[in-house]
Amino acid sequence: MVRIGIIGIGFMGMTHFEGANRFKDDPSSGRRCIVGSKLKNGKVTAIATRNPKKLDGDWRSIQGNFGPPGALNDLSSIKTYVDYHDLLADPDIDLVDVCLPVEQHERVALEAIKAGKNVIVEKPISVDIKAANRMVMAAGKARVQLMVAHVLPFFPEFAFALSAVSSGRYGKLQAAHFRRVIAPPAWSASLSDFRNAGGWGVDLHIHDNHFISTLCGVPKQVFSRGTLVEGFVNHVHSNYVYDDPGLAVSCVSGGIAAQGLAFAHGFELYLEEATIVFSAGTYGGEWSVDRGLTLITNKGRKVTTPELKGGTEWCSAFTAELQAAVDGVLAGETPQMLSGALARDALKLCYAEAKSITSGRAVKVS
Repeated sequence: MVRIGIIGIGFMGMTHFEGANRFKDDPSSGRRCIVGSKLKNGKVTAIATRNPKKLDGDWRSIQGNFGPPGALNDLSSIKTYVDYHDLLADPDIDLVDVCLPVEQHERVALEAIKAGKNVIVEKPISVDIKAANRMVMAAGKARVQLMVAHVLPFFPEFAFALSAVSSGRYGKLQAAHFRRVIAPPAWSASLSDFRNAGGWGVDLHIHDNHFISTLCGVPKQVFSRGTLVEGFVNHVHSNYVYDDPGLAVSCVSGGIAAQGLAFAHGFELYLEEATIVFSAGTYGGEWSVDRGLTLITNKGRKVTTPELKGGTEWCSAFTAELQAAVDGVLAGETPQMLSGALARDALKLCYAEAKSITSGRAVKVS
């Protein structure tokens, strides 16, 4: 059994907690009780937060940009720590789940590694490449796992795309295009928040860079056009350059959409024997799937809607992500989709894109 300790109970900490646990309402107390784990061979056994109300289970102040607000929870079966160092010192914790603001990732992850714990840290691994390198190197030296919670590959549509390409059942991937755009949210009016997030190139677009690197490998070069704010990407159109001249991969991402387009993402994959498309977003305050996952094959010119695997809860992708982390700890091998090194390389891509926008040239990905 892999015992998980979550550090930080903000929106992502709550999301991981929801993704891991099964609940039942207790009418007598008005709280939700944990009645089991959604994870096979893994469970959350501890949390750490400095907020006394959250330690008492009152998470009703938490609300993210998707999913329901936080609830009133019965945490009597969970160890609760005010000081996260006490969680790190707990011998019954096998995997530390760091869900703190990005500027705290390196410090807490390094402390967890020093304590001999396996670590999964929310994305991005860091905004600073040197910090990311230090984290990856420390985990390697300590012989523990450093995983980064890039959840996109665990969403059903993207998981199908990965499987379709890696299995080769539709032939070789010839071209791909990805899209991930948002309207500037209210909090982005603060330039300091924008900088702390690494701009939209790190906060938003790193999802695409990570997924593309998972799907096709880390590109050799990137050529980008777009706009920067204080050196950080605000909007970008990128072409990814591989050794194979027959592989064409591109992406558009950024935070300059009109307010009526709060979020949109999707992809087009062109394989030798099939085309796969998906497109969805929040238009005018309503979620719209304008093209659900669609498979078009050469054989018989069939157009089908593949049956997607995975749960239907708002946090199901996070359940799958945590299950992969648990499986990795038990196997003693980090899943590629959660690799700290891959997350660091996705961050490198973000900075290569910024450099390409500035220089007007293709930039090598070191």
